[in-house]
Amino acid sequence: MVLGKFSQMQIVTPAMSGGTMMIRAALIAALLCAAPAQAQEISLRFHQFVSPLANIPAHLLKPWGARLEAASGGRLKIEFYDSMVLGGKPADLYDQAKDGIVDIVMTLPGYTPGRFPRSEVFELPFFVRDNIAASKALMTMIDEDLSKSEFSDVHILAAWLHGPGVLHTNQPIRSLDDLRGLQIRAPGRLAGQLLSALGAVPVGMALTAVPENLTNGVINGALIPWDIAPSIRLAELIGHHTEFGGDTAIYTAELVIVMNKASYDALPDDLRAILDAESGVVLSELAATIQVGGDAPVRAAALERGNDVTVLDAAETERWKAAAQPVREAWLAEMQAQGIDGAALIARAEALMAQFGG
Repeated sequence: MVLGKFSQMQIVTPAMSGGTMMIRAALIAALLCAAPAQAQEISLRFHQFVSPLANIPAHLLKPWGARLEAASGGRLKIEFYDSMVLGGKPADLYDQAKDGIVDIVMTLPGYTPGRFPRSEVFELPFFVRDNIAASKALMTMIDEDLSKSEFSDVHILAAWLHGPGVLHTNQPIRSLDDLRGLQIRAPGRLAGQLLSALGAVPVGMALTAVPENLTNGVINGALIPWDIAPSIRLAELIGHHTEFGGDTAIYTAELVIVMNKASYDALPDDLRAILDAESGVVLSELAATIQVGGDAPVRAAALERGNDVTVLDAAETERWKAAAQPVREAWLAEMQAQGIDGAALIARAEALMAQFGG
């Protein structure tokens, strides 16, 4: 400590010459300047709902935290808490960040139906062609507008869409008629409406509850992308998977990484700049790329197990699209009732997706 050095110095007495006193004063000033306060170190708590072995935590979140720590010289650290170990339900995560219970969360806005109506546009059935381009479009719309409206109470670090949805079932689905009456886990509000429109019975439940409910016969399957399937051992529990022809995904869901506003604002300027450089469209595009890239290996592993993968042809897919059309019409009516121009949101989303190559 600097004070320890001062305690070993001789005390200046009146007998000392004026020049000596000036030298000693200059020495004290030099010692004070030579011992600046230690640079501030900050740890941020990151809470999320999936296993640490799943694709996104293992290949996106943990490497992202390591990059932040390296770029900051160890001053900015992310403490990861996976699988809801800090308590609560996945639907609570957004508010945990908003209220400062934790600093950062990853969650699905769809876990709180109706709370984020504008961003739902990207979850409309048979709407997204290229999930990476759509993710860049989503984050751009958030930067332009949604961060000032439905996400105004947090700081958005990333937003993206996972890969195209796939029907994973305990019996083959080779036509729209095969789906009728089956109990299917719905991943969100619009996906639930979609399943109803297609003749299935949507069942809402957390992703982690799917294995038990499949085993007990409560549900016949789940609508999720390929890359998430290993985190719940889905290909081991059921043997049939249905994909869709054509150029659009039957459904896709939005994920976000959001940060408590006060935690973000409290960061020193240099650490905030490091975080900003690793966030936004850059992180959103990377997240989508990792999730979409994770689909093919999981699909291949299911085939290796001997599971059946059915790809519906374009003509059959058109039947599903036609059956799903009322979901879009109902969404537009809901937006109008809330004073939101849903048609303008669709047009803006389509324009941005085209701009980014989708």
